[in-house]
Order: sequence, then structure tokens, then C-alpha cells
Amino acid sequence: MSLAPGARLGPYEVLAPVGAGGMGEVYKAQDRRLDRPVAIKVLPAHVASDPERKQRFEREAKTLAALSHPHICPVFDVGQQNGVDFLVMEYLEGETLAQRLTSKGALPLDQALQYAIQIADALDKAHRKGIVHRDLKPSNVMLTKQGVKLLDFGLAKLQPAGAVGGMSLAATVSSPLTGEGAILGTLHYMAPEQVEGKETDARSDIFSFGALVYEMATGKRAFEGKSAASVMAAILDREPPKMSSLQPLTPPALDHVVSRCLAKDPDERWQAAGDVMRELRWITEAPRAGATIAATARHGSRERVAWTLLATAGLMIVALSIPATLYLRERPVANPEMRLEITTPATSSPLHFALSPDGLRLAFVASGDGPQRLWVRSLDNVTAQPLPGTEGAEYPFWSPDSRSIGFSSSGKVRRVDIGGGPPQTLADAPAFRGGAWSRDGTILFATTAASPLWRIPATGGEPVPATTIDPPRYYGHRYPQFLPDGRHFLFFAGGSSDRRGIYLGSLEGGEPKRLTDADTFGAYVEPGALFFMRQGALLARHLDVAAGILTGDPLTVADPVSYESFGLGGFSVSASGRLAYRTSASERRQLTWLDRTGRMVGMAGEPDANDLLGPELSPDARSVAVTRTVQSNTDIWLLDLLRGGATPFTRDPGIDGSPIWSPDGARIAFFSTLKGTFDLYLKPSSGGGEEALIESSNVKLPLDWSHDGRFLLYIEIAPKTGYDLWALPMVGERKPVLVANTPYEERNGQFSSDGRWVAYQSNESGRFEVYVQPFPGTGGKQQISIAGGEQPRWRVDGKELFFLAPDSKLMAVTVQASGGKLDADSPVALFQTRTPVSSSAIFKAQYAVSRDGRFLINMPLEDSNAAPITLILNWKPRP
Repeated sequence: MSLAPGARLGPYEVLAPVGAGGMGEVYKAQDRRLDRPVAIKVLPAHVASDPERKQRFEREAKTLAALSHPHICPVFDVGQQNGVDFLVMEYLEGETLAQRLTSKGALPLDQALQYAIQIADALDKAHRKGIVHRDLKPSNVMLTKQGVKLLDFGLAKLQPAGAVGGMSLAATVSSPLTGEGAILGTLHYMAPEQVEGKETDARSDIFSFGALVYEMATGKRAFEGKSAASVMAAILDREPPKMSSLQPLTPPALDHVVSRCLAKDPDERWQAAGDVMRELRWITEAPRAGATIAATARHGSRERVAWTLLATAGLMIVALSIPATLYLRERPVANPEMRLEITTPATSSPLHFALSPDGLRLAFVASGDGPQRLWVRSLDNVTAQPLPGTEGAEYPFWSPDSRSIGFSSSGKVRRVDIGGGPPQTLADAPAFRGGAWSRDGTILFATTAASPLWRIPATGGEPVPATTIDPPRYYGHRYPQFLPDGRHFLFFAGGSSDRRGIYLGSLEGGEPKRLTDADTFGAYVEPGALFFMRQGALLARHLDVAAGILTGDPLTVADPVSYESFGLGGFSVSASGRLAYRTSASERRQLTWLDRTGRMVGMAGEPDANDLLGPELSPDARSVAVTRTVQSNTDIWLLDLLRGGATPFTRDPGIDGSPIWSPDGARIAFFSTLKGTFDLYLKPSSGGGEEALIESSNVKLPLDWSHDGRFLLYIEIAPKTGYDLWALPMVGERKPVLVANTPYEERNGQFSSDGRWVAYQSNESGRFEVYVQPFPGTGGKQQISIAGGEQPRWRVDGKELFFLAPDSKLMAVTVQASGGKLDADSPVALFQTRTPVSSSAIFKAQYAVSRDGRFLINMPLEDSNAAPITLILNWKPRP
């Protein structure tokens, strides 16, 4: 059945046909739900109409969907619509191995070995899951910029057991002999037991793999024939020529590996693809003496010279090794600990970095001269490279093979291959707070402050809870880290001092176990070191994983190290044992007055190494309230704009922030975690008196107070819908009024001066844009920005809206109310700021608008950069 461009199968829109074969037609399509290209295979009628085959197909598709490997084309979905059965896979760009062999012949030896190792690694992962390919051939191997990808994995065995030749043969054997490309293209790679119709297993794949490597290295098929019968006879009875007879530079070890793969008897072959992979890796790492000997063997007497030189060299090595061995025994050489500094481009997120598991690369978030995005620096290089398509990236985390990076942007969790290619969207992730990737292809991630950890396959999917939240005890789970077994994980939970800290959880469920109090997440390195932070120091302590307990005294690794109050530590560890951290020295910031042209017209307060988050001008413009973290305590501070100086407004041990002045300036609303959750409080602006709790449950962050004093606008972070906008009546009955509640994120809301409109940002379009809607009410919104926008603020008279564009330009939009509608002009850029546009910030806008039209903006100083990242090599506990 052919599908026309524009046809829809569930959330997938067909774009163009890609190809067709015995197993159906393949189309390029767009996943409109997750906004990514996919490949859709429509099953042929003889499969879809057979209930047994269809049931087996769906079962195997589900198994494959859980199989995550960088060199296996992942299965995203399986479905049926209007009688059409289809399979959804990753869309790959490149050419098949068959196309490459046809156009250019044999591959260079190094490249053939590299591809062979990747294919063997993929087969090993699948075989361990009980999945056998049964149709391994060049046309089912795609060559991409990231290496090989195996296609049609596990879909060959769809026929009843005992049918000759597997599905590919059954699907093509009725074709006329002139269609021998279809027949021979499958037959050439079948194992003898497959040709005879006997039961097949993983060793059958190893035979096909040997035939594949043979052809990659020599450009010739291992088994030739002019007909299907003659090819079958060659597979059953004849040995192929040695590869070195066709390609003289073939290492003898490779000849041996492939010959054993092609053994007629399955018991004589390699028994596991992992063993083949390790042999191939050994060949790539070993000296190429075998290749050199093979090349010189054709030159008569030069062979004797080569052997003489080799023998002499061997004797010299033995002779020299004796004193060297004695010397090393007497004076063992220890690898000394080293600490190196790595500078990065300018960044507003200095703690968002991660070492790769192999310890060879560092991923970090930085802006440099452009927008904030993901960068990668190989540690054998002096420069870092930005990854295209990762604008707005936050919280990077690595795949276990160090080839891909997970991250968050625009309320989504995404992944990108460091070898190239666009990022893939995996799932919605409002208010993302860290992720982890297991060796079995599971991703854990955290979202809003009131949510559990969520799990998805590394190929994407609908998130399901991995932990359970108990709000009275702690307010959320975040920053997961997998242990080496891939089943257990660590995470950080905030809350009261007797509840917060590092917990040990399991993918099998059960009650997580609290390991220790800590200020940040914990990271584990074998054979038993748990790294975490307390009071600015990076510590290490022994973790007995089996017993779930810490033993011994904590050892100081580095002090000071930067961290945030919500559990994010400025450190990362690799599975190889390398560590990286960033000191507490950070960029200095200054509240700066700017006019409409961007000209600096004054300063507010002194330069500060602290955050100065969410500046809020008092109604009389004499003070500004900000959120600052000083000596690990996050409180609200008041800066005197006339006389200078700063005084703390709150001093409690909880986290306080997001101050909002009442219209008369007599009170300040704010949030506090004093009781273990994010609650709304009121306090006299004079600083005297006690805080009064005005609203609790879930997570609540105040945003604005209407000019008539009747409503307090706030964000509620709900477990299912994320960031929503509500208004709390401040007179009469305090029953919250819904403003905006969708599956998307609504943030940074502000009332217009007349109280009739609410401006806010939402990512419902896939990126954050600024919207305005009437108040009260929950409908009739209008989009104000047109190319991305965050942190909207009204001009005092309500005739203009300001917001920050993705490149941090301050934009202005003239607006005018007309009946029940707001007419808006096109946005105009006023000037470039250096204020971060952080989609994950829980605080409100990072600038304020004064009554006289000036802007008070939180800006980094020109001469200020984040401290370098320190890399520790060969760290060992000191007594």
C-alpha cells in the first residue's frame, strides 16, 4: 500500500517514500508530537493479515524498542491505523554498506575493522537480550557519520519455525531468477543451518557477520554462484579463499577471526559476538607485524632479512627487559596526582558540565559570542567545539559509551551524537533538573521541584515515574546518577535537614534508602568512592553498595567548590576515575541602570559575586529586593538605592526568594522552604515582625501583585502539568483563581497596570514565546513575540511590553487595548544585554522597569568570567 506525502499515521506525517522491499515500504515522516524525523515501515499484507505473524511482530518490536545501542537503529513505535500496520524507527542519513561496496569496492583496512567492531558490539548487545538478527547483510547496514547502524534487527524471523531460509528468503524465493539481486543478496550471507532450514541461533549471526567482514575487507563475496542453488552449495560445502590471498595486507589474525566465523559447524565458530569484538579490538591495538611480513613475503631474499631483524630485535628486548624488570621491582613508579585547569567560553551556567564516562571529553554549557549552547572539549585538544542545534542547552549528561550527550532545552529532554547530526527530542521535561543514562539504555531525569524521577528509553518515549514523592518529607527528587550495575541509582532529595540528602534507589522499585545528609547530588566511582558536597567542600567516602551504607570518615577532595542550594554541585566524575570541579569563585554581577538606547546611566549597589536574582523595585523606587546566596544560605536582601548598602530581609535556614512588593510598599510576598516545601509568605517590608504563611501545598513562587492590591500572581509547580499560573485573592476569601494551566510551561507572569491583562511566557510552540491574555479568565491569549521571547515586563502605563529575545536583546512591543482585544505591533530591538535568558530559572525576570522608563538589569561585569574547571588525574585518598 503506497502512502502519499501528507498522509497521517497517528502523530506521524508522511513526507516522502524512501524505498521498498520484501518486508514492506519505507517512508520518511515527521513525528509531530516530538518534532523529529522518523522512518516508517509499512508492513506487507502477507505479514499484517496473518494473526500469528502479526502477534510475533508486535512482540519482537516491543523487545527491540527497549534495546538501546548506538549502532542499532532504534524502534520508536508500532501501530495500526485504517488497516495499515506500521513500524516507526529512527530516520538515518547516509548510505548502506551495499551501496558503498558496489560504488567503491573494498573498504580501507582500518575502516573495515572499525565498522566490524561496531557491528559485533551491536550483535553482542542484542544476543544478550535474546534477539537474533537472522538477516545480516550489507543492505541492512547503514553507514552514517556516527558509524554503522544495523537495520531490520530481529524482524527476519517472522515465519513459522522450520520454513527454509528465514523470512527474507521466503519473501523473495518466488521471484524469477532475473531478480537474483533480491535472492542472492540474502543467500550470500546465510549460515549453513539457515540454508538447510534448521533451527538458528546467535551463532548463525556470527557466520553472516564473517561473510560481511570478508566482503568489507576484500571487496569480494565469500560465497559466489551463478544461481541460488550454486550459492547454497558453496555455503554448505566450500571454503572461501583466504582473505590475504585477495588482499595481501590483511593481518593473519583477521584471517583467523573471519575463518572461524565461517566454520560450517556452529560448534566450531566463535560462540559469542562479544568474543569476536574483543579479538577485532586486539587486532587494531596490536602492532601490524603480520601485515608487514605478508607484504615482504613476495620479495624473495627480503623475507630472510625481515626474519633476521625480528629475531635480533627479540633477543635485544629479552636482554634489555631483565635489568628493566629488576629496576621496576626496586623502584615502582606511581602515577602522581595532577590538577589541570580548563578555561571555557563565557557562561551563565558555570555548574552545567560533565565528564564523559571514559574520561576523555568534557561537555559544558557556555555562550561564548553567541547563544547559550552545548560545547565539547576533547582533553587531547586545546580548544572546545560548540554542538550545532543545542541552543538553550542545560544540564548535560553522557551516554555510557561516551558517544552521545543528553541535555535539556525548551522544556524537552534531548540527545545529540558528538560525531554529528541534529539533536533528537526524547520527551517533555518541564523544569529539567539533571539526567542519567544507564548501560541498558534507560534514561532517568528530574523535572519540577515537586516531582519524582522519571524514566524513558534512550530512544525516547512517554515518561513513567521511577520514584515516588512524599511531599511532607521532601519536596522533590533530582540529579540522578546510575551505579555501574545500571539498575541502582543515586539521587538528591531536598527538604528538612533530617530528610534532605543523597538517596539510593532501584529501577525495580521499593523504598529509597537515605545514605547521607548532603548539599548536593552524589556520584559513585568503582571500587566504592561516593563523592558529594557539604558546606562548599567536595568530599569522598566509601560506599558499600550491597549493604547500602557509608563507611569510614569523609576525605576532602577539593575546597572550595561551587554549588547551588537546590542540590546542584559544581563537580563531575567519570567511570575512569577522573574528576572535574569548579571553584566557588564565579563571575561578578552588577545591577545596572540603562536607558532605552542601552546607555549605562547608573549603578545600584556594589559589584557582587552572588546571584542578585529577580530584582524587584519598591513602589517608591527607594529600594530593590533581590535574592542572594551568601555562605550557602539563600535569602532576600534589600538594597538601598539612595544611601547605598544592603541588608538581609530574611535570615531563616530555609531557601527564600522571589520577593514581590505590595502596591503600597508596606509588605513583601516571597516563597520559603522553612517548612520543607515551597510556600507563600508575607512579611512587613520594614523587616520587623514574623513571616505569615498565606498559601502552601505543591510548589508556589510569587510573580507579581496587581496594582489595586487585590491579587497576587504566582506559579504553582504541579507534578503532572509543571509550571502553571494562578492568582491568589488578597482580600476576602483566599480561593486561588486559575490563570493558565496547560501541559506546557507558563512562567514569568505580570499584571498590566490596569489589572486587565496578564503577560507571560509559554513553550507550547516548542520554544518560549511571550503571550498576553485577559484577566480574569483562562482563554483568548495572543502571541506577542514572534521569534522567541522570555521574561515579559509591562511599561508602567501599560502601552508597551518588554521581553528578552533568545540572543538576550531587550525587545519592545507597542500595545493598545481595543475592546476585549490587545493590538500589538511588531517587536523592536532596543539594545543588547548580557543578561542570561535561562529557561529553567525558577525566579522571575532578571530586570525591572522603572516609572521613568529606565531598566534595572542584572548584568555580569565586562572583566568577569567564571572560574576555570579543574581536572584531577590519578586522585588517590590521602591519609
